[in-house]
Amino acid sequence: MIESMGSRQQDLLKSLLEYKAGLTVEELARRLGITRTAVRQHLTGLERDRLVEQVGTRPSGGRPEQVYALGEKGRELFPRHYDWFAQLLIESICEETGPERLGDRLERLGRQVAQQLYGHATAQASIDDQTRRLVDHMATLGYGAQVANAEDQTPAIEANNCIFHQLASRYPQVCRFDLGLMSAFTNATVEHQECMVRGGAVCRFGFRRPK
Repeated sequence: MIESMGSRQQDLLKSLLEYKAGLTVEELARRLGITRTAVRQHLTGLERDRLVEQVGTRPSGGRPEQVYALGEKGRELFPRHYDWFAQLLIESICEETGPERLGDRLERLGRQVAQQLYGHATAQASIDDQTRRLVDHMATLGYGAQVANAEDQTPAIEANNCIFHQLASRYPQVCRFDLGLMSAFTNATVEHQECMVRGGAVCRFGFRRPK
């Protein structure tokens, strides 16, 4: 979130949020009340993190000046209330299907998402390889996931961040979206062994392929 950044970087990003077409170094320096050198130093770091991007040039009476605008990652720093919209969708589905069928609908949705984003599971790939690949995808979604092994050496995944935590606290059926996605991705049976919504330290998922 933007609150975790320094005040100058916050002010710079807020300026670019206000001016969607972008601003030059000179324009940013005037708005922020700092030197052009300081602006360039901030932009270098923000570009490196893909929060800001160059979007063209603007005439300046001399040499054209580079224009900077928010990148997609930069726009995502600002609140968009996806959780509120997601809750509305879950409530609508629950009213339509009833609580007992909400989980079935979400699990089916998870399987569809896995196939759309990642393709069908490869039956020939080992379950260990599939879980490692799944962890890589989960990392990009913010789960904070890592491969773990149970005492019987069956593969497992532990996630230290539940990206649906607030929603799942109200609708536990939401966890079945994860189960459907993971099952379709790995072509395995997934067991939800530990859950942060139910008081666990992590969300832990065990994987077994049918013999």
